[in-house]
Amino acid sequence: MSLAVVSIVAGLVILTLGGDLLVRGATRLATLAGVSSLVIGLTVVAYGTSAPELIVSSYAALEGKADIAVGNVAGSNAFNMLFIPGICAVLAPLVTSPQLVRRDVPLMVAATGGFLAVAWDRIVHPIEGLLLLSGAVGYSVYSIVASRREQSAASLRPNAPPAPPPARARDWVLSGVLVVAGLGALVWGGRLLVDGATSVARMLGVSEAIIALTIVSAGTSLPEVAASVIATLRGERDIAIGNVVGSTIFNILMILGASSAISGSGLAVSSTMQSFDIPLNVVMALAIWSMLATQLRLDRWEGAVLFASYVAYVTYLVLVEIHASALGPFRLVMAYGVLPVLGLLVVGHLAYSLLKRRPAAGGAAQR
Repeated sequence: MSLAVVSIVAGLVILTLGGDLLVRGATRLATLAGVSSLVIGLTVVAYGTSAPELIVSSYAALEGKADIAVGNVAGSNAFNMLFIPGICAVLAPLVTSPQLVRRDVPLMVAATGGFLAVAWDRIVHPIEGLLLLSGAVGYSVYSIVASRREQSAASLRPNAPPAPPPARARDWVLSGVLVVAGLGALVWGGRLLVDGATSVARMLGVSEAIIALTIVSAGTSLPEVAASVIATLRGERDIAIGNVVGSTIFNILMILGASSAISGSGLAVSSTMQSFDIPLNVVMALAIWSMLATQLRLDRWEGAVLFASYVAYVTYLVLVEIHASALGPFRLVMAYGVLPVLGLLVVGHLAYSLLKRRPAAGGAAQR
């Protein structure tokens, strides 16, 4: 038990250091490359912190363990869309850019809908995996090119700040070293924490199934937690929320795509995944979109709602797995209490954002 506890503590320390290094390096790269920190969060940070999911799902696909490969993507995305923005918004309200809400969050919703579409026949074919992979490459290139254009246009405005001096090769190398070191520390720290937590769970007599449903899926997303929390505390809110959106897109397009492409015969999707977990991912994506579309921010109370929703989701998974007697009452509470309230919140956010835009559009027309 003592070694497991040491592993958990060491993992937390290394994750914290890795997140700080990654955010520092990513911020410097954004300045040097002439792209926004939001795009760095959507690409470099998001893709790098999703490395554990890529490793786990790819290995599971090669071993013929489709449930782990697909479940890791669905579970990690639930963690990304509920737990991470929830805890970050509770720490500090997350203000984001119109660009993210206008372009990247809708793409996240579309990617999640694509996840549901390719899983509809309960198998993700290799050809579908290749299409997802091509989407990941196209999205990355588009994000970088669009950001460079926007930065260039902003530099031509009358009150634009002066252009920074040309970057030296040493600056590029140092920034790259910080990013690589941060990513390595995140992967290492996440592995230590997952291993330690798994050992403790086994010693306490918790089943392997529950470990896989909770610790593994959340554990592979720990780098995203560390990077987003550190970015939030350092005031780099674009990196924090960009990491969440980018990681969710990456998990579907790159990780699910790569896993199904290398699997040979495709990834089988369980009936529970097809009918419950993946559709729930779509609902989560729509909830994030509706919250951000109102005032371009996630307030603390909205973060608390997202965090509580993740706790409810994991509780439901555990109760189903252990066939607990409390499952029936819990289902009633979720079906007739929690879910309707969340649905009203989503509809209310979307209605508010539409009503807010309509007067603004009318005023613009009058001018």
